[in-house]
Amino acid sequence: MSDKEQIDLNRIPQHVAIIMDGNGRWAKQRGQERSYGHRAGAETVHAIAEEAARLGIKFLTLYTFSTENWNRPTNEVTAIMNLLIDSIEEETFMNNNISFRIVGDINKLPKDLQKRLYDCIEHTSSNTGMCLVLALSYSSRWEITDAARKIAIEISKGELSPEEIDCKCISAHLATNFMPDPDLLIRTGGEIRLSNYLLWQCAYSELYFCETFWPDFKEEELQKAIYDYQKRERRFGKTSEQVS
Repeated sequence: MSDKEQIDLNRIPQHVAIIMDGNGRWAKQRGQERSYGHRAGAETVHAIAEEAARLGIKFLTLYTFSTENWNRPTNEVTAIMNLLIDSIEEETFMNNNISFRIVGDINKLPKDLQKRLYDCIEHTSSNTGMCLVLALSYSSRWEITDAARKIAIEISKGELSPEEIDCKCISAHLATNFMPDPDLLIRTGGEIRLSNYLLWQCAYSELYFCETFWPDFKEEELQKAIYDYQKRERRFGKTSEQVS
């Protein structure tokens, strides 16, 4: 029996976050430039988004470009930015009833990319199925610092008191405040670290690491990750007896 056949569609994770790693190494294995891997990875995004929507996942958040990625060679950064502009196909969103959102320090992105992103957000805003979220120019340290700054400003204006600051308050000031915390975090490419991604939100996420490079992470790989997730017991600090 395949993983797809064993998946319980009544226990699909509501929010899946993915660190899409391995594009460059995938291209290098084939004697190609890193940009070749990024183009292949963009094709995988469309396939995985469609499969996630079909399975009933409500939020799919993809780590697309980190704040640290700005330190990569200029030609690679430029190629990624151009690829992002070209790969945003609104037809995929509309055909699958997917809405689109972005989180990150968007002001650092090229103006033409910003316009492309905001146009797609507007055009898909009435879609009621899955929400595809791209983490662009994003890192958890940036996000938490930004949230702290917003809270400090509100305190200085008398709109918030220090006593009101709790976990819910901090979460409400994060860029991801419109969606629940990830149930499942997937990282492709064989590395076993979180790379400054959704650190606050993933406090109780189930983690799944695989060797598969992102361009080869097809629908069957997503199904395998979800099946593995469904075999786990999520206790959130409680005992097994309390959960059952």
